[in-house]
Amino acid sequence: MELQGWAEIVLTLAVTVGLAWPLGIYLARVWQGERTWLDPVLKPVERVLYSACGVKPEKGQGWLAYAFSMLAFSIASFAVLYLILRFQNVLPLNPQAFAGLSPDLAFNTAISFVTNTNWQSYVPETTVSTFSQMAGLTSHNFLSAAAGIAMAAAVARAFAANRAETLGDFWVDLTRISLYVLLPFSLVIALAYVALGEPQTLLAHVTAHTVEGAQQTIALFPTASQEAIKQFGTNGGGVFNANSAHPFENPNPITNLIEIVSMNVLSYACVVAFGRIVLARREARALVAVMALFILGASSAIYATETQRAPALVAAHADASVNMEGKEVRFGAPSTAAWAAATTGASDGGVNAMHDSFMPLGGGVAMFMIQLGEMLPGGVGSGLYGMVVMALIAVFVAGLMVGRTPEYLGKKIEAREIKYAMLAVLILPLAILGFTAVAAVLPLALKGLANPGAHGLSEILYAYSSATGNNGSAFAGLSANTPWWNATLGVAMLLGRFAYAIPVLALAGSLAAKPKLAATTGTFPTDGPLFIGLLIGVILIMGGLQFFPALALGPIVEHFQALQAIAAH
Repeated sequence: MELQGWAEIVLTLAVTVGLAWPLGIYLARVWQGERTWLDPVLKPVERVLYSACGVKPEKGQGWLAYAFSMLAFSIASFAVLYLILRFQNVLPLNPQAFAGLSPDLAFNTAISFVTNTNWQSYVPETTVSTFSQMAGLTSHNFLSAAAGIAMAAAVARAFAANRAETLGDFWVDLTRISLYVLLPFSLVIALAYVALGEPQTLLAHVTAHTVEGAQQTIALFPTASQEAIKQFGTNGGGVFNANSAHPFENPNPITNLIEIVSMNVLSYACVVAFGRIVLARREARALVAVMALFILGASSAIYATETQRAPALVAAHADASVNMEGKEVRFGAPSTAAWAAATTGASDGGVNAMHDSFMPLGGGVAMFMIQLGEMLPGGVGSGLYGMVVMALIAVFVAGLMVGRTPEYLGKKIEAREIKYAMLAVLILPLAILGFTAVAAVLPLALKGLANPGAHGLSEILYAYSSATGNNGSAFAGLSANTPWWNATLGVAMLLGRFAYAIPVLALAGSLAAKPKLAATTGTFPTDGPLFIGLLIGVILIMGGLQFFPALALGPIVEHFQALQAIAAH
């Protein structure tokens, strides 16, 4: 570990949080339908879309209608993407002549991109055509991200409302977020990537001649445009199998920094926008502080573990000062640590190193970040409402301690709200641990493991954590392109997205109908160190109590096995 490495981690986090503030202010204007600098260009487009789709912007929706619209949109998106993937062999822009995907793989992939997970059970550059990448996967990177941010906007309106019956209109939110936020910023980021060396072409490949005189075929795709929304929308699915460890997706340290910042900045910005709409800016800063502290802590822990001696190198009597297995020498341990914490804390899932090659505790920290609920800072939109759910549980615990009805941001938190909150948070352990328990004893599932013992269990646990948390990263030792894994991981993704979002929307509807109360001398402050500490404690205790036994059988026991191997040499 070096001072330069620590400085790189801190600088990356500081730049991300710093850029989130102006972006959050702009995002708040978009959520509220206020005028923006893009109105002269996009307002006519917005009106045409509303007119064509029969949307009335002035008419709001209750939480049931909002949830139904979100589900209907997601079902339609799944159907369209499934058909594109199944029949890509007869669709245009398939210069590679790829066949259509199998039913189970198309099912898994369609669910993956509709739920903002982007889990990939296939090698993209040898499986998915240019048309499928552009019209199918990239478009859903925009739409699934917009749907998540729309739900965050609904939650913000619920806290700002005073006895309201509506949360806004899902179709209006989806349209405005796509037009005014995701499209323009992704365009700028994509142009920056092209300038920095990422390819953007419809060619299938180029042929190169190596220094030995051999001929090499290099796959090409419209990479820069996919990469921009992949990170900005916390999607994570790469054009190439190596993801952002591939030089076409991430050619140099500058693109690497832009990608880390991109994958977190919009999630932080959602919290800033929430604070402005609810008129609770100090409370929003407290939530951002909790998110940033977790990212800093996870980055530090991974950096510390990945700069320790690797057992295999010790056994070979080689230089074992840093574990560089699975890492890009272009980026090294500090950037790898910052990226791993950011991607697992943000439900992004893109990687610039192989998490399967981390030291046991390094991989365990990445896994634990997903299991904490993907709210640190979480996916775009989903991170905000996940953190709000935890904040409600925290003030409920505080209320039990002092014998008062808990309040948060002017809303009384009663039994109904806590029931909705617990319905949301319980889905993660039920899906993750339930599927893991079955897969760990089922011979059909165990065939996909590349490693036995503790590391094999970690591969299973990481896969279901990633799917349920809508993250998408993986321990690459698991061969997941089989009917069992494609089906069960697909179901886990559905549960992680919709079984969480629907109780949250019900919670928002309940809060919107409540009166907005002024703070009194007896109101528990939710903007200071005491609340920050309480919120961190609630997140850690819930995550620790639910997942520590499973982690103890996976990465923790593997860590002690590694120590024993080092001691033996």
